[in-house]
Amino acid sequence: MKKLLAIATGLILLLALGLLAQQKTAPKTLGFKSKMGDVTFDHVKHSERVKGDCKVCHDKLFQQDAKAPLNFKAGMHKPAETAKTSCGGCHHAGGTAFESKGNCAKCHIKKAA
Repeated sequence: MKKLLAIATGLILLLALGLLAQQKTAPKTLGFKSKMGDVTFDHVKHSERVKGDCKVCHDKLFQQDAKAPLNFKAGMHKPAETAKTSCGGCHHAGGTAFESKGNCAKCHIKKAA
C-alpha cells in the first residue's frame, strides 16, 4: 500500500511539473524601433509596479502577445493619452505614471552615430 501511494504521489508531482513547464513566461523586456530613438519596455519593472496583476494591462491596453502592435507610434502619443489607450493608459497628465509629453528621453534612446 505504501509503495502504491509513493508511486501515485510521484506521478502527480511529475504531472504538475509538466504543466508548469508548459506555461509561457513573460518576456523581461520588449524592444521597439522608432525614428525618435528605440524604446525598450521593461516588462519586469512594469509588472512590479502593478504587483503582478497582469489584468491591469492585458488585454485592456495590450494583447498578451509579444508580437502584437503597441499602437503608440510617432504622432500617436497625444491621441493615445487622450483616449487612455496603449501606453497612454498610464502615461498621461495625472496618470499613474509620468506623462510622455516632455519626457521623450525616458523611453526613446537614440544610438550614437
